Amino acid sequence: MKVKDLCIELGWELTTGDGEREITGGIYCCDLLSIVMGRAPAGSLWITVMGNINAMAVSTLADTACVVVAEAMPLDAEALKGAKKGNVTVLQTNLPVFEAAMAGAALI
Repeated sequence: MKVKDLCIELGWELTTGDGEREITGGIYCCDLLSIVMGRAPAGSLWITVMGNINAMAVSTLADTACVVVAEAMPLDAEALKGAKKGNVTVLQTNLPVFEAAMAGAALI
């Protein structure tokens, strides 16, 4: 499934990126960035509450399909700039991490 199609189905906001990438690596939930760097599968839907520039850099390093910032956490200006520079697709949802993962799992 493409990221943009997931957004449409779930009503999540596509904050950055075009959403054209396929989600091929499942769903990965974690907020500890060093763990994400080493364990998030490439092409995964990464769900976190971290809306900062470090999360955008980790998404690039881990080659995730996108970052879902859950629980209505803000994406700060520096993160937004970093996401655009690193071509990171960012989605936002009001759902808690677990509920976001369950919603995504029902479609992927």
